[in-house]
Amino acid sequence: KTDVQGSIEPIRSSLERLGTDEVQVRIIHSGTGNITESDVMLAIASKGLIIGFGVGTEEGARRLASIEGIDIRHYNVIYNLIDDVDKALKGLLEPEYAEVIEGRAEVRAVFPAAKGTQVAGVYVNEGKVTRNASVRVRRGKEVVCESTVSSLRRFKDDVREVAAGYECGIGIKDFNDFKVGDILEFFRIEKGA
Repeated sequence: KTDVQGSIEPIRSSLERLGTDEVQVRIIHSGTGNITESDVMLAIASKGLIIGFGVGTEEGARRLASIEGIDIRHYNVIYNLIDDVDKALKGLLEPEYAEVIEGRAEVRAVFPAAKGTQVAGVYVNEGKVTRNASVRVRRGKEVVCESTVSSLRRFKDDVREVAAGYECGIGIKDFNDFKVGDILEFFRIEKGA
């Protein structure tokens, strides 16, 4: 989608010249105006990405694209647009990933568990802990382990999530060296725009 009709043809012809014998650009639809939900629906159906040149994205379209995993890219310079698509075709355009901290907890006690494993009794200081979350064990300034939460319990119950201000028992996959005072940091990796 472009801001004016005059931008469509130069962008279209530049994009269609890119590619190799193995991979080409195929333009499914072009038009002017902001990116709408119907543009996202078309991208879902054609497993494509949406390129906006000098335009915005309507809120409903942004929400739908986020839910469906459709990539919307915005440009204001034709050269940058062509260069990015060329890199993507050559497999050089790596998505950016950002780490989002979901919660932190402090180990207050260590308990033996089945088959020689250990469980940490922790107090959730901030955010939340979820079962299967990625976790990093910090001891002072050092990271002693990065793994995933394998078990999460409140009293005798298995739970999916524990919020800040509560205590719980946590097992970490392939880790058996908890020490009182360790900080557990729970995080997820998010693909950036």
